[in-house]
Amino acid sequence: MIPQEKRSAIYNLHNEGMNIRELSRRLNVNRKTVKRIIAQHGLMPSCSRKDTVELDPELLRDLHKKCDGYVKRIHEILTEEKAIQVSYSTVSKKIRELGLGMVVKKRCCRVPDEPGVEMQHDTSEYTVDIGGKKTKVIGSLIYLRYSKIRYVKFYRRFNRFTMKCFFHEALSFWAHAASRCIIDNTNLARLRGSGKNAIMVSEMEQFAQQYGFVYVCHEIDHCNRKAGNERSFYTVETNFFPGRRFESMADLNAQALHWATVRFPSRPVSKTGLLPLKAFEYEQSFLKKLPLYLPPPYLTHQRCTDQYGYISFDGNYYWIPGTKREDVVVLQYDAFVKIYQNRTLLIQYPLPDDEVKNQCFEPPEHSSMQHRQPNNRKQVSSEEEKKLRALSREVDEYLNFAIEITDKKRHRFICQLYHLSQKLAPLLFIKTIQRALLYRIKDIETIERIAILHMKRNNYSVPFADYDQHFEQREAYRDGCFSDDVDLSEYDCGTGDENG
Repeated sequence: MIPQEKRSAIYNLHNEGMNIRELSRRLNVNRKTVKRIIAQHGLMPSCSRKDTVELDPELLRDLHKKCDGYVKRIHEILTEEKAIQVSYSTVSKKIRELGLGMVVKKRCCRVPDEPGVEMQHDTSEYTVDIGGKKTKVIGSLIYLRYSKIRYVKFYRRFNRFTMKCFFHEALSFWAHAASRCIIDNTNLARLRGSGKNAIMVSEMEQFAQQYGFVYVCHEIDHCNRKAGNERSFYTVETNFFPGRRFESMADLNAQALHWATVRFPSRPVSKTGLLPLKAFEYEQSFLKKLPLYLPPPYLTHQRCTDQYGYISFDGNYYWIPGTKREDVVVLQYDAFVKIYQNRTLLIQYPLPDDEVKNQCFEPPEHSSMQHRQPNNRKQVSSEEEKKLRALSREVDEYLNFAIEITDKKRHRFICQLYHLSQKLAPLLFIKTIQRALLYRIKDIETIERIAILHMKRNNYSVPFADYDQHFEQREAYRDGCFSDDVDLSEYDCGTGDENG
């Protein structure tokens, strides 16, 4: 193919009077080609070919709508029902030319890195080995675009309240905030809409106003708008997790805090060589300084005190000072709870890990009353059930049949059955359970009568207690030999008055 520059030279030289033979000799181009280029006025000819089969655009649009965009089905209808002999590639090409089913990606403007203007936030889910157990955690990361400073923390669950607690912790650590925070269109702060038309939740708008920034959603499919945040998640996955061991969530977050706020800011960013710690010192004068005190976010809960002086909260039980059973207000913070009554602070408790459930918490001075249990506490009988199932296969099958009842009845039934197993010999208990399973019996009293029936029919005798035949050789027994024998003469009978 002859390039456009050469075509233009041939046409211009011909117009200046150079004949075709001279043009062909000097430019080393065939005479016929020279004549064709002159006839085309030195322009590049169009290489588009005319299709042998003409497809009606309206027909393709109609079929595309009826077939939900499946090109294979459209091709079948054209060839089988419409009797149009056309290849699948031609149909696919025509549909692409019409722009059917294609998402038209729009360009986005390039935003410069300006100090103090922008920060970015997002979350990402990871599976981390914590204490030898694979655990799903949600990483929340906030990133200052100019200085490349970041703050990261991991949670087992992430909701709107957790998001507010994370922002308060991160921005309080920096003591500064940028004027806007870029988020995606699935964020907890967004109410509806997308991109520049997104409307934020009023609660989150008021929260952001306290710190001097606003939430901004990027346009759909423009996730590179917060590319620094996405790259930070990749750095967490490839630089923070590998080679580190975590014993608990507290250990994971302690190491993440040190990595994000001490190690990473002191390391130059690749390519640019920017040192985030130095850049942050420069950017602070452009950021919005937070007020001296900002109250941490909290949630309010109403609770009733039970007869033992406990309240239930998030699957655990907390003791309330006093002697009355009055209603209290629980303020839930990120790491602790405060319990109020009539606007007076009664007590404060640290929040346990999310996996800790069904536990009682009280102050140290209240430990002498640990025998009291909170009302409606969930009963646990897993150990008794495990021991029963280990007795035999018949007992395991019976439990699968019998414990298909409510949780409260289940605990009581398992405890009663376990106590019965301790009273009976193992063979007798297994035969009793076999008969109960045969007749589909769940009543404990009936099971006890079955055991008595087996004992009467088979002449079961109470087994003798096992004891050490050499007890006389024990040191305690020998020490007792030096004491006086007990006088038991007054219990002798058969010698004296018959009526006495």
